[in-house]
Amino acid sequence: MSALSQRPDNPIVGIPMPHESAALHVTGEALYTDDLVGRIAGTLHAWPVQAPHTHALITALRTEPAYAVPGVVRVLTADDVPGVNDAGVKHDEPLFPTEVMFHGHAVCWVLGETLEAARLGAAAVEVDYDPLASLVTVQEAIAAESFQGTPRNLARGDATAALANAAHVFEGEFEFAGQEHFYLETHVSLALVDEGGQVLVHSSTQHPSETQEIVAHVLGVPSHEVTVQCLRMGGAFGGKEMQPHGYAAIAALGATLTGRPVRLRLNRTQDMTMSGKRHGFHSTWRAGFDDEGHLLALEATLTADGGWSLDLSEPVLARALCHIDNAYWVPDIRVDGRVARTNKTSQTAFRGFGGPQGMLVMEDLLGRCAPLLGIDPLELRRRNFYQQDQTTPYGQPVRQADRLAACWDQVAESGEVARRRAEITEFNSRHPHTKRGLAMTPVKFGISFNLTAFNQAGALVHVYKDGSVLINHGGTEMGQGLHTKMLQVAATALGLPLSRVRLAPTRTDKVPNTSATAASSGADLNGAAIKNACEQIRERLAQVAGGRLGISPNDVRFDDGIVRGLSPASGEIGWNELVNVAYHQRVQLWAAGFYRTEGLHWDPNVMQGEPFKYFANGVAASEVEVDGFTGAYTLRRVDIVHDVGDSLSPLIDIGQIEGGFVQGAGWLTLEDLRWDTSDGPNRGRLATQAASTYKLPSFSEMPDDFRVKLLEKAHEEGAVYGSKAVGEPPLMLAFSVREALREAAAAFGPAGTSVDLGCPATPEAVYWAIDRARTPQAPETAPDPEPAMAGRKG
Repeated sequence: MSALSQRPDNPIVGIPMPHESAALHVTGEALYTDDLVGRIAGTLHAWPVQAPHTHALITALRTEPAYAVPGVVRVLTADDVPGVNDAGVKHDEPLFPTEVMFHGHAVCWVLGETLEAARLGAAAVEVDYDPLASLVTVQEAIAAESFQGTPRNLARGDATAALANAAHVFEGEFEFAGQEHFYLETHVSLALVDEGGQVLVHSSTQHPSETQEIVAHVLGVPSHEVTVQCLRMGGAFGGKEMQPHGYAAIAALGATLTGRPVRLRLNRTQDMTMSGKRHGFHSTWRAGFDDEGHLLALEATLTADGGWSLDLSEPVLARALCHIDNAYWVPDIRVDGRVARTNKTSQTAFRGFGGPQGMLVMEDLLGRCAPLLGIDPLELRRRNFYQQDQTTPYGQPVRQADRLAACWDQVAESGEVARRRAEITEFNSRHPHTKRGLAMTPVKFGISFNLTAFNQAGALVHVYKDGSVLINHGGTEMGQGLHTKMLQVAATALGLPLSRVRLAPTRTDKVPNTSATAASSGADLNGAAIKNACEQIRERLAQVAGGRLGISPNDVRFDDGIVRGLSPASGEIGWNELVNVAYHQRVQLWAAGFYRTEGLHWDPNVMQGEPFKYFANGVAASEVEVDGFTGAYTLRRVDIVHDVGDSLSPLIDIGQIEGGFVQGAGWLTLEDLRWDTSDGPNRGRLATQAASTYKLPSFSEMPDDFRVKLLEKAHEEGAVYGSKAVGEPPLMLAFSVREALREAAAAFGPAGTSVDLGCPATPEAVYWAIDRARTPQAPETAPDPEPAMAGRKG
């Protein structure tokens, strides 16, 4: 067992703990960035001037009328930028554009003494536009060959030849929407400048170091002139990985120019119309099977709707390509990926980061093909699982295929799937206008950043003379419980009760050059860095304790604030006393920790290597009931078994699994982003720009019976205290809901009906799927040699 994964006796990790800020959240005492404004006098407020066109040149910008509005202090334009007028790492996102690229694009920003003054000032700014042709849908972009970034392809073997020899070949086309993050706290930054010109930005950001870097570039100063702090976020889900940078830069620019604090907070409509979302995708595919249902070959295209600029679209596409296999062995495969450029918000990271989109293509494919093969969908999926040490299309061995099978078998057994499916069959036979469906789907999700350099973290741990401990690390808290886990890691590593350890807000002047809290790697990276720092301190204190107790430092043990030797005869010393002794002996009582994930290598040009430390596995079974008249459904029961290794904090992990599943179900069944695709004056306008028009999961969409279990005996060698990541993988367990809806819709038709289900599978989409099932159309088939989705026998 590695030193990183080994747990001491009586660890604090593994104990179910409430979120470290839970009491503050429920009492309303938890502070967020915007709450700090009331504590700072003289703060100015920022408001954007948003373009009413989807694509247009700015031919004139007249700011003078804004200054006639009482309370307006400054209008920020491109002429005010002392550094680089760009908010993106790809230098394709001008902070103050000369060309409007999407409906609602911010042209300039007004600063006012009050928010109302800033709003009225923005309304007074006069802008002349020359409208241009626009591309709103991914289909329009494909037709116009409007792409951006570098195309990628993933290949193994000869998919074309394997398809030619397959007993059954099917083809299909699939387009599915993105998803709005809808974090409770919208984008917000608060910037201040001190007497020396040092800029402090409080930002709701997942990536403080990159926010710092972009702010410095815009201001034309080195990074050490800018400090970024993230106290906590009110949700993020990936939406605050890249996109806070520009808002922070606007606030910092305003503070620098006026010498006063500047607060920039988007309201909900602004946030939805200006910030990026999960990428929608368009896919085409051809799949070949043998008579037993083994997947032999796959040819596919993935086109991501990137919006107007690249943002993170290239790595999102790469992860989609790397996860199109999900849990299934495909001997011969070729998948071509590209990013479409459309006149929409620049789409960005969202929980799963392309992985859900790639997996969805595979799960949809299997759901559509199973009836045509005459094979039970559960059996088709199980039959194609990876076996031990088979490799992914990009060359990484699947070393824990047995865990995937264990999750599947546990769900099938504890969820009584066989019995319930028989009951569903009987129920469906007696109810012509109401049907039920039950589906099981797996998840195999790679953990680590695809870009190897991002897999590093730092920490700074202070032990004060009174024995209290302060932790600084580079991860950010967005409600996911990272800080709770880090407190447990530190307490375990130092052998202290949790009450002796406190965690400081994330700041770039404490831990520099950090990676984003993303890719589900926050606990893996920062936990290992904290453990490293704590172990340095503990080793120094062990030397002091050994001398005090007359034993070898190797025999010193730290447990619950007491330091003792292996033998009871060696005596003991309290932690506080030991720290005091060490101080007087001039022993260093602080340490900087560092961690980098070993064993990773990745070549993005050929899409080959081992980009992931390990795979997180899980399985869900979902049962639904569907109304045949409306397509409305209820989620009757969900059973989940998920592999989190040896959990650092089981209560936190179960909460993440539940929340991720519900968010995934929202994406797949409810959340329908819609843009105006007409040729009218509102073309390109986001129509679903508020909670009143964008349907989110609520209590009524929760499962009536929700059962979540963590896979037991799942120690992860080489990860901090044997744990695994939990943030993103559970979202993809919600594929089971969509597949259960497919099963229920198919039950309205004759046996063997293959259902093409829209995504999101809203009640409307389910209704039309039911309608098609009742009146089956000619099935799709691969053109071999005639157009016909039915199989071809060789």
